[in-house]
This record gives sequence, structure tokens and C-alpha cells, in this order.
Amino acid sequence: MFAVIKTGGKQYRVVPDDVLEVGKIEGEVGSIVQLNEVLVVGGDTPVLGVPTVAGASVAVEVLDHKRGPKVIAFKKRRRKNSRRKRGYRDEITVLRVSEILTDGAKPTKGPRPKKEKVAKEAAE
Repeated sequence: MFAVIKTGGKQYRVVPDDVLEVGKIEGEVGSIVQLNEVLVVGGDTPVLGVPTVAGASVAVEVLDHKRGPKVIAFKKRRRKNSRRKRGYRDEITVLRVSEILTDGAKPTKGPRPKKEKVAKEAAE
């Protein structure tokens, strides 16, 4: 089963356990967030939304909030001694799709437990 969701003005085709980077959305790291703008739910019988599928949502786990790569906007007007340099970095949220829900269902899966780091034992 797959779904096409819309967030941040972009559309993404997702399946469960996909990891994707989207524009920043609200949510604590490790929490489950529901995305309600589902355009298509695919599978054995695909359902197309007009414009969205009623009662469908995608439950995602927030993995991280970070900043994207630096983008430099440099403008130069030749022979006029005019230059302008600006840069920015997008705010990004990393998500893992936990499940695709239909008919107004609530998420059944909670956030995955964090892996504990194994302390390296000093060799004697």
C-alpha cells in the first residue's frame, strides 16, 4: 500500500518505513504526527482524492529537525561595481512513515524505541 501526501507545497509518494526529508513541521523528536492531506491511497483498489481522500491520513514519526545545505544567491551587475551576496539554509524535518490510515482510523503504532549505545569495554 502506498499514499501520495502533500506537505510544504510538495507532493511525496510514501510507503510504510520510508524515511523522507520535508520542510519543517511542528512536533517533538520521537513523537507521532498525522499528515491529513492525502491525495491518493494506492493498493489493490486505488482511491483518488478530490482534492484529498476523505478520512485518510498518514502517521509519521519525527526523527530529527535539522538545516539543509547552504544556498548562495549571488547577483552581480557587471561594470557597475554592484554585487549582492545572500545565503540561507532551509529548516528540514526528517520523518519515518509508520503507517497509512484510512476511514478516520487512529495510529496504532507508537514511536520506535531508541537504540541504546553499547559502551566500548576497555581491553585489558
